[in-house]
Amino acid sequence: MAELIYFTGPMNCGKSTLALQVDDTERSAGRRGLLFTCFDRGGEAQISSRIGLAAPAIEVTPGLDLWQRITDELTAGHRVDYLVCDEAQFYTATHVDDLARIVDELGIDVSCFGILADFRTTLFPGSARLVELADRIEMLPVRPRCWCGETATHNARVVDGEMVVEGAQIAVGDTESGAAGQVAYEVLCRRHHRQRLPRSRSGAATPEPLPFDRE
Repeated sequence: MAELIYFTGPMNCGKSTLALQVDDTERSAGRRGLLFTCFDRGGEAQISSRIGLAAPAIEVTPGLDLWQRITDELTAGHRVDYLVCDEAQFYTATHVDDLARIVDELGIDVSCFGILADFRTTLFPGSARLVELADRIEMLPVRPRCWCGETATHNARVVDGEMVVEGAQIAVGDTESGAAGQVAYEVLCRRHHRQRLPRSRSGAATPEPLPFDRE
């Protein structure tokens, strides 16, 4: 039977990489699927991972009717065996309802990938609805680390080196440099998220290698 599965975890745990791997595995088995995404950090209408993998995808906009999009494919004579839906936290509850209907009434497997909570530790609407409707929720096994070395569980938004807990829920920004005036993100353990203590304010530095004698 077809399933609606939600693969989730904090940032940097390989969600987009796994989404692309699922698509590759399904295609290798001769199945035909469609890829969807929303607000990918690499740009519109693509799934991109931090390790450099990318693939074109259909951009999920607030007005996109997923049920109509898939039934149009089927009535045009195109096979659709599975859907891969990345950045699913940004989908609306209606989008997720459509995905559940696609699984139940059309027998199409749907694999969703996303983060559960935002920088304020509040569930995204898409994630909340997936928790309510998914047949299975899979926590990804790759565990990112906080700057202190503990397992990271919370997503933090950092602006000009300061962690913020107010603002719009969606603000796709520079996830690497954290340059002045730009939105940056990092993952923290719960303790340092509660203390609002990102790496930039921690005084932590990357350890230098110990000196050694080559002889």
